[in-house]
Amino acid sequence: MLRRIRQQLGFDPPHQSETRTVYVANRFPQNGHYIPPRFTDNRIISSKYTIWNFVPKNLFEQFRRIANFYFLIIFLVQLMIDTPTSPVTSGLPLFFVITVTAIKQGYEDWLRHKADNEVNGAPVFVVRSGSLVQTRSKNIRVGDIVRVAKDETFPADLVLLSSDRADGTCHITTASLDGETNLKTHFSVAETAVCQSVSRLEALQAVVECQQPEADLYRFVGRMTMTQHDEEIVRPLGPENLLLRGARLKNTKEIFGVAVYTGMESKMALNYKCKSQKRSAVEKSMNTFLIIYLGILLFEAILSTILKYAWQAEDKWDEPFYNQKTEQERNSSPILKFISDFLAFMVLYNFIIPISLYVTVEMQKFLGSFFIGWDLDLYHEESDQKAQVNTSDLNEELGQVEYVFTDKTGTLTENEMQFRECSVNGTKYREVNGKLVPEGMTEDSPDGSLPHMIGDELLFLKAVSLCHTVQISYDQPDCLVSGDGDPFSHANGFSSNHMEYFASSPDEKALVEATKRIGVAFTGSNGETMEIKTFGKSEKYKLLHVLEFDANRRRMSVILQDPSGGKMLFTKGAESAILPFTTTGEIEKTRLHVDEFALKGLRTLVVACRHFSPEEYMDVDRRLNSARTALQQREEKLQEAFSYIERNLHLLGATGVEDKLQDKVQETIEALRLAGIKVWVLTGDKHETAVSVSLSCGHFHRTMNILELLQQRSDNECAEQLRRLSRRIKEDHVIQHGLVVDGASLSLALREHEKLFMEVCKNCSAVLCCRMAPLQKAKVVRLFKTSPEKPITLAIGDGANDVSMIQEAHVGIGIMGKEGRQAVRNSDYAIARFKFLAKLLLVHGHFYYIRITTLVQYFFYKNVCFITPQFLYQFFCLFSQQTLYDSVYLTLYNICFTSLPILVYSLFEQLVHPHVLQNKPGLYRDISKNSLLSFRTFLYWTLLGFCHAFVFFFGSYILMGEDTTLMGNGQILRANRQLMFGNWTFGTLVFTVMVITVTLKLALETHFWTWMNHFVTWGSIAFYFIFSLFYGGIIWPFLHTQDMYFVFVQLLSSGSAWFAIIIIVITCLFPDVVKKVFYRHLQPTSTQKSQVLE
Repeated sequence: MLRRIRQQLGFDPPHQSETRTVYVANRFPQNGHYIPPRFTDNRIISSKYTIWNFVPKNLFEQFRRIANFYFLIIFLVQLMIDTPTSPVTSGLPLFFVITVTAIKQGYEDWLRHKADNEVNGAPVFVVRSGSLVQTRSKNIRVGDIVRVAKDETFPADLVLLSSDRADGTCHITTASLDGETNLKTHFSVAETAVCQSVSRLEALQAVVECQQPEADLYRFVGRMTMTQHDEEIVRPLGPENLLLRGARLKNTKEIFGVAVYTGMESKMALNYKCKSQKRSAVEKSMNTFLIIYLGILLFEAILSTILKYAWQAEDKWDEPFYNQKTEQERNSSPILKFISDFLAFMVLYNFIIPISLYVTVEMQKFLGSFFIGWDLDLYHEESDQKAQVNTSDLNEELGQVEYVFTDKTGTLTENEMQFRECSVNGTKYREVNGKLVPEGMTEDSPDGSLPHMIGDELLFLKAVSLCHTVQISYDQPDCLVSGDGDPFSHANGFSSNHMEYFASSPDEKALVEATKRIGVAFTGSNGETMEIKTFGKSEKYKLLHVLEFDANRRRMSVILQDPSGGKMLFTKGAESAILPFTTTGEIEKTRLHVDEFALKGLRTLVVACRHFSPEEYMDVDRRLNSARTALQQREEKLQEAFSYIERNLHLLGATGVEDKLQDKVQETIEALRLAGIKVWVLTGDKHETAVSVSLSCGHFHRTMNILELLQQRSDNECAEQLRRLSRRIKEDHVIQHGLVVDGASLSLALREHEKLFMEVCKNCSAVLCCRMAPLQKAKVVRLFKTSPEKPITLAIGDGANDVSMIQEAHVGIGIMGKEGRQAVRNSDYAIARFKFLAKLLLVHGHFYYIRITTLVQYFFYKNVCFITPQFLYQFFCLFSQQTLYDSVYLTLYNICFTSLPILVYSLFEQLVHPHVLQNKPGLYRDISKNSLLSFRTFLYWTLLGFCHAFVFFFGSYILMGEDTTLMGNGQILRANRQLMFGNWTFGTLVFTVMVITVTLKLALETHFWTWMNHFVTWGSIAFYFIFSLFYGGIIWPFLHTQDMYFVFVQLLSSGSAWFAIIIIVITCLFPDVVKKVFYRHLQPTSTQKSQVLE
């Protein structure tokens, strides 16, 4: 326990070396000197608190908030010195805020503990002492051999030892890790694949050496050393041998694996990434306003202290006959007395800082976020997915977006690929009814069908049907699981219609399905052999090596042995990744065809091959095995080997696959443009494909002047081109410009010429970036985020390659597409389709923003109204720190009397109907650039608060102070009058007027009335009256003073008090009504015009 605490504090790093050594079944060397390393247990901890640290840790986190810490200081000051108000007035609201937040956070953490206990207590089977033992998941140790059955999830990161198949392979899905639902095949080492029983596993002598835990799901470097007949055999281990915690076993009865990473060191746990805390523009404004109000508070406290001493300079006020000083007071230090008085005034005025603002804002954001999930317009029926909110802190930011950065594939398009055309040996073909028809011929032409094709044409189809990582699933769930482990025995027993292909990339699936329709069908793979049927004739190819796809190479390859024994490589990838390495074939014709396909908006892939001589293959095999068994710098060595192998290629042809546009993409982009939002498309596709899709989805218009910054090779060249573009924009009097940039040119532009690039971009209404790497997407977003104007950015994407961009932007939105759930998990909001973005921003964003801006400013307004009379009252009581209001009123003003109307307003307010906001996107411009929370509007609300406070105080003073005609029924004696209209009566009158006025002020601001608004508005005023009658009508035994006894009843029994309340409320609100009417008629905003048309 102590060791784990030291590790968590960072004093005792658990591992020092770069690799870890795991003894299978914990069979350690028997030499006596070996000390087994201590690894973490298999416990998963996603919770934040424990029973012991909840109170201190939660309090520490809450008091890091400025307002909470400020009120704690005020509370402590009240306890330490003699202050005019009770410590309860600060302590109770603070206690309420802290308790509500702690309960919420405690409940959320309890749910996490519950989920953790469920996972950690799950039953698992482990091989121990020669038998299969059932234990709990949390008891698995590194080195344990674990048995996992079909459809179970892996309880730790395991290296696969064996499965129930003879070849030691198994199928898994990683949907819970990266969202990919396709079946993936994982492999065991040949020497351990035969250990299918507990007794044989017990006899296994093996050691796994691998890297220390890291978060990358797709990277694993290790090797296994087995001792057989006193001989050591070393085999490489890679990601294909590692079964990740959280993945699920499919189509395989059972597997055995050795645990290498457990608990919080498993890759799944290391991916529990705490997203960087995003703060909205409103929250930043709120903190600025709090600092300004703190300044007002300090000014009032210092002024009051100075005036107090200025007043007491005269002896008759310093020590009047009725308030003689004690000896201790006469001898006390003037400096200490000054500080004490200053702190007393700080306490007296401290309510100008609204403590309950934070709680109300949090409740508003939390409750308000449910409306997005409940909105049926954001529900996608086909996939049965509704919008989800992962971060409620940014709701209002949806109403402030100025730039949208969107991915193309799967975001603007469906990510449903359909094979359309191909180019083989310099001839273009299109698919017609399952046949490849050369360009210019019809389906009925005598040469129109492919069985006559020979040589390169057939080789092209074979390459497409063999160069992939597609898996096959059959109708019967266990059909792949056979005793001899041969999947082909089943494939041949079914018609080809019973097969379903599963691929990690929709392009691969579309291509394999297309070759099957044409006549070259991929029928199965067992890890060592791939089988295809070429026009009914079965052919088996031995799979020697797979050169996996990666984003840097942008290609993938397979090395096969054909039925005649020859060794060959098939490779496919982006044209920029293949064509430079081809030496033979119709290179120029294919390049032209690829560009033509791209102009039609098709996604293109180029296919090539290479034949190896026996000597060449031996060299290739040696290089690959050497790179794959390296423990250090394995990736770099593999890249070198891949580059050496994938050269001198013979070009076979290219494919064109169509990705259909999503529904209503064009209308959505147009609506965003009308709302003043600039849309950027960031894609990895080639420039022609991207431009074609941009034009078809309305991102680029046909009338636009499209500028290009492409294939720049040097800084100077890039700078010169940027200057040319800048000049063209100034000279061309075209209304709109579009810009196309590729990844390489963008790197140069961002390196040296950021300002110039930004200038060009800002003058373009649409920008398209193609051939983009994931990190480049994030860099572009960061460039705009940190530019001098600091615009609010939104990034939207559907794949793992969009995660960095989504996390970088102010608001990140994930599309629930076909590329997994990584984007959704890392986003702030998730929607099923791009078209839903329009309503999310134009309606929900608009509503959230207007609601929270009024909420924040109203809170400051009502607290100025509350405390200013207290300040003014000091001028009438010789700055004696006498409080104007009773301490119960001080405490309950923000908690009870004025809290509910503003909360309900901030949940339901709508300035205009949602349909109007969607049909008139221009209304979004009315709220852009945080216009409703500008310094000018904040100043207006603050001055309004001061004006109302002056009217409350002096109105009550004038009407109730000297004029004897406004006494009850005119018959009360003057002595009684002084009793009736004393200090507490005056304060209560001011407080009553204030509660009514601030509540009615909010009613004037409300446009959308529901029964709940009526209930809380009129209910709050009624509750205040009922509470005051009840509080002042009883002698409470636990109160040490009864200042308010019968005061409220006396006040309300006076007709003049009622007259004063009505006159003062009307005086405060009438100018407000006049101002609203005049402004609506003389300077109406677009929103106000729309309200009239409604």
